[in-house]
Amino acid sequence: MTPTDQEPRKRSVVSFVHRGGRMTVGQARAWERRWGELGRQVPDLPPGPLDADSWFGRPAPLLLEIGSGMGETTAQLAAAAPELNYLAVEVYQPGLAQLMLRAEAMELRNLRLLRGDAVVLLGEHITPGSLHGVRIYFPDPWPKKKHHKRRLVQAGFVALAASRLAPGGVLHCATDVEDYAEQMLEVLSAEPLLRNRYDGWAPRPDWRPLTKFEARAEVEGRISRDLLFERV
Repeated sequence: MTPTDQEPRKRSVVSFVHRGGRMTVGQARAWERRWGELGRQVPDLPPGPLDADSWFGRPAPLLLEIGSGMGETTAQLAAAAPELNYLAVEVYQPGLAQLMLRAEAMELRNLRLLRGDAVVLLGEHITPGSLHGVRIYFPDPWPKKKHHKRRLVQAGFVALAASRLAPGGVLHCATDVEDYAEQMLEVLSAEPLLRNRYDGWAPRPDWRPLTKFEARAEVEGRISRDLLFERV
C-alpha cells in the first residue's frame, strides 16, 4: 500500500448520506422489473451530457429533484406536472425501489430515476442552462456545527446548480432546520446568478405535498421554510 493509499481521501460535498437498509420483497421485485427502463446509475452514465429527451422518449422541460427519499413527494409532484420530464436522483436503493412502485401504481410516464451523487450528475452530465428547475427538499441537516461543512447547500454547490438552470428556472429549497434555513437564505442570496422571488422566505407552495416527515416536524414545533430563487 502506498502512502497515498493509507491517507483518507479528503471529502468534498456530496448530495447524500450513505444509509443501510434492505429492500422488501416488493421493492426488490420492482427493482428487477422496472430499473432497466426507469433507472440508471450515475457512475455508469456515458461521458458527457445526459440525453434526457431520448431517455424520456420526448422533448420536454427537464426538472431535477435531488434526494427523493422514499418517493412520497416525488411521485405526487411528477403526477401533477405531466408536461415536465421529471428526473429524481437519490442514493438510497430501497427509496428508489419504493418510488418505482409508486410510479407503477400512479401510471407515471414522465419520471426517471438516477442512483448516485447529484454533484457528479450536475457537474459532468447536465448541460449549463438546460434545467427547468432544481428541487431540494429537506436535505440531510448535519446538525452538529462541526459537520456543517458537509451540508449540500453551500456556495460551490449553489453556483453549480444555478449554472445548470435555464433563464427563469427555479431552485426551490425547503428545510425544517432553522439554522440550515438561515444558511440556505444567506448562500442563495449571495449567488449572482439567482434572484429571490420573495423578500426572504417564500410562502409554502400549496402544490408541494405535506409529507409525514414534515407533519411530524410541525407537531414537534419545527417550522418548515421554503426558498424560491430564480435564474436571472
